[in-house]
Amino acid sequence: MTTRFTDVRLFPRTPDEPAVDLTVQDGRIAEIIPAGTTPAPDGAEIVDGGGRVLLPALGDVHSHLDSNRLGQTFLPHTADGTLHGYIMNDRRKWRDGERSVADQASYALAQIIASGGVRIRSHAQVDSDCGLERFHGVQEGLSRYTDIIDHQIVAFPQAGIQREAGVVDLLDQALAEGADLVGGLDPVLYDRDPVSHLNVVFGLCEKHGAGADIHLHESGTAGIFSMEEIAHRTRELGLQGKVTVSHAFALHTNPDKEVARVVEQLAEAGVSLTTVAPSIGSLPQSLLCEHGVALGLGEDGQRDHWSPYGDGDLLRRTWQLAFTNGFRRDADVEACVDIASRGGAMVMAGARPEGVSLLDDAEFGLAVGAPAHFILLQADTVTAAVMDSPAARDVYSAGRLVASDGELIGGVR
Repeated sequence: MTTRFTDVRLFPRTPDEPAVDLTVQDGRIAEIIPAGTTPAPDGAEIVDGGGRVLLPALGDVHSHLDSNRLGQTFLPHTADGTLHGYIMNDRRKWRDGERSVADQASYALAQIIASGGVRIRSHAQVDSDCGLERFHGVQEGLSRYTDIIDHQIVAFPQAGIQREAGVVDLLDQALAEGADLVGGLDPVLYDRDPVSHLNVVFGLCEKHGAGADIHLHESGTAGIFSMEEIAHRTRELGLQGKVTVSHAFALHTNPDKEVARVVEQLAEAGVSLTTVAPSIGSLPQSLLCEHGVALGLGEDGQRDHWSPYGDGDLLRRTWQLAFTNGFRRDADVEACVDIASRGGAMVMAGARPEGVSLLDDAEFGLAVGAPAHFILLQADTVTAAVMDSPAARDVYSAGRLVASDGELIGGVR
């Protein structure tokens, strides 16, 4: 199938940037030419871009689909503010949701796609309380959208690996049943046994040929120790491109020299990172880019028992990434869009930045040959699109319209 998108402004950095015509064939960008210069291929469907901005589609590469409460009755926040308190508060209440885990995951996915998302990596809790129930629910929810999104699921031991009996076997079973990655959580400060914790995580990676995505809230020297251990094990086992550290708070709670040293280790090991644009402590984005460390953006929980924040809108989360970094220059805001789009795609693919611009990237960007995943919306520039985050967006996956004006085509599945 061939589609010609006429009069679109491709990732414009200025309001007067000229429009182009973009042709999609078999789900990929086949041609980009100045607007109005060449007739569309015979038989092509014509979509009038109307001078709208074309942005790359986005990704949520750190999500918890099993705990979100989007669209449900709003509940007061009751956790005690400690990591263990958050975990146990969620454990006590997750079964009280107004939808099943699968239906709630599906509802959230519809919101994410309608905002411009075409890829997601979701953690699914695996522990002695829920067994694989939440994992299976996320699997079911994701299975309803395989024609639209690229997806991965992490078997996530949110209550620790060493604290409770049976967790190792449950993680093993989840990987056998289709989990793409095994998770981990604060090996030093939560499980208090980093060697055993990481032995389990990387042992399961070896056994199943899987990747790992490890939550690392640890700050200061504890976080440095854990990241060094993760980088070392990744190199030793040849898992370059298959290991991610989420949050990585140690990269904003240590001296610059120490941070630079650890970033070099992560780069050498091919470890990627994800951030959720927290209110305090941004990651050193420029330093990570200089060292070729892939960095993706996620929403974490969405209006759940951990936090009342989060709405499923990936463009607004991109705004949050720019805001929490204090960015004002257009180039810096555009880099946040790159992280929210290409960065997440690289994290999921196990790739790393090679210094190619988004507009010249035929694998993850907007160059000829790239998958035709993009958003059309009214804005003056890329930065204006992020600042305004207009609700009226047309979202395309492989050149097919999948959402418009904030609604999934066909509705929630």
